[in-house]
Amino acid sequence: MGAIRRLSHGIAVAGAIGLSGITAAHAADIVWARYGDIDTLDPQKATSTLSLQVWSLIYDTLLATDKDGNPVPNLAKSWTVNGAGTEYVFTLNAGAVCHDGTPLDANDVKYTVDRAFDAAAPSVTKASWGPISKVEVVDPLTVKFTLDKPFVALVPFLADSFSSIVCDSNKGKEGFGTSSAIGSGPWKLVSWTKGDKIVLAKNGAYKNFGKLAANKGAPYMDGLVITVVPEPQARLAALKTGEVDIAEPPLDDVEALKASGALKIAVAGNTGQNVFWEFAAHRPPFNDARARLAVGYATDAAAAISLVYGDLSLPEACPVSRGVFGNDQEFCLKYRPNYDPEKAKALLKELGYGPAKPLETSMLVWTGGNRQKLAEVFQAQLAEVGIKANIEMMDIGTMNARVRQENETATGKGSMDMMTWSWYDPDILYALWHSPGAYRGYTSPELDKLLDETRVLTDPAARKAKVQEVFKYLLSKGIHIPLYTPGWEWVFAARPAVEGFQIAPFVYPVFNDVKIGDKKS
Repeated sequence: MGAIRRLSHGIAVAGAIGLSGITAAHAADIVWARYGDIDTLDPQKATSTLSLQVWSLIYDTLLATDKDGNPVPNLAKSWTVNGAGTEYVFTLNAGAVCHDGTPLDANDVKYTVDRAFDAAAPSVTKASWGPISKVEVVDPLTVKFTLDKPFVALVPFLADSFSSIVCDSNKGKEGFGTSSAIGSGPWKLVSWTKGDKIVLAKNGAYKNFGKLAANKGAPYMDGLVITVVPEPQARLAALKTGEVDIAEPPLDDVEALKASGALKIAVAGNTGQNVFWEFAAHRPPFNDARARLAVGYATDAAAAISLVYGDLSLPEACPVSRGVFGNDQEFCLKYRPNYDPEKAKALLKELGYGPAKPLETSMLVWTGGNRQKLAEVFQAQLAEVGIKANIEMMDIGTMNARVRQENETATGKGSMDMMTWSWYDPDILYALWHSPGAYRGYTSPELDKLLDETRVLTDPAARKAKVQEVFKYLLSKGIHIPLYTPGWEWVFAARPAVEGFQIAPFVYPVFNDVKIGDKKS
């Protein structure tokens, strides 16, 4: 009932949104409304896409990605690697400036990497930096990374916001991550009111060395206000009144909006996102592969996403998204437990479950993007074969903590969850499934060995073969059951007066080129 009341309120008084973030915007500001807030302004302390998107505005990265998602020079104009694959030397572009006016140089890069490996408070994505053992400042524009062994995923990682260069002037600064964040990106932090809005001002000294934008200097607009508007219909109403410039529209309204031409609609492609089933596999019932596979065979992902998302998403067969190295639908379909309810029933029968004794579990799902509806469709499909899954909706931060808690709990019924990760390289599978695992979930020495090998093979064909061995292991044992990939809720609507908005690969909105015709700039 509370959700219904909030929705009704949002529709009726969309103008009331302006009482918070929107009236705070200046005439030449871009106002971007999203369903949720960031976790932190510290790019080493969270993993949510909502956070990544904001970090990409405030910070810059050594490398960037082109329109196809391939790594290209950015802060680093070039790099070399030794024959053993254990030493990388990066040469920085001159002219990058931190928001406090200090030049961004090799010392900032060293500070960032050392911080990620700080034994007392390492980055939550420390494993994705690879086996870096030392970082040396050769001169102000040259920095050298030494690795214990080759790590082929280092270069694509350095184009992602998890590797954002944090200016060393943040060191010891009170409030870093909450009220302070000094980077060298196109937008400077003005303020963050948790749960409400983030206010950014353009970085007048910004130089775009490689990010996906035609504009090579400072953004055209003066400011960017990122406001939290959870109710989809309230976001749409605010777009129509002009209080908001860009927002995620209600997914159910996308086709009608496209047909009407009233708003510009953009669907993110090459998102790198993989939505999948995972399980608390250390205790019953999901410590038995037959229970996990039964869920896979009972799930008709294609039918479910067609019903809920139409053509905004595609069913996924592989543990990494389409467009990510190693993805091969035909290969993965040979090993994934594809929809076959009779096989599901047979496996459940072997485990002692049946019509009189359903397998009972909890299905953890995070809010937003019509996932409540999707979960209900999946719930009905599972019920058809004798699996009673009780849906538990929660925000993504709570779900991340809950999944880990579920995996560390020794007793009670094991749960399943609909997890999502977005990544640019199959090395995400190392972070998820190499001991101890991002969520302390299923791991094994055999899987660890396979994952270790995917990191050191420099020959693309050999690496692809090893990555696909990992796919086969995960799919055939029902450890990671893919459901769907690109599109989902990453649909953006913009007012007709908004020009130059684009979405870079891996769901990074780019505002550098934005001009809004009916606002001063």
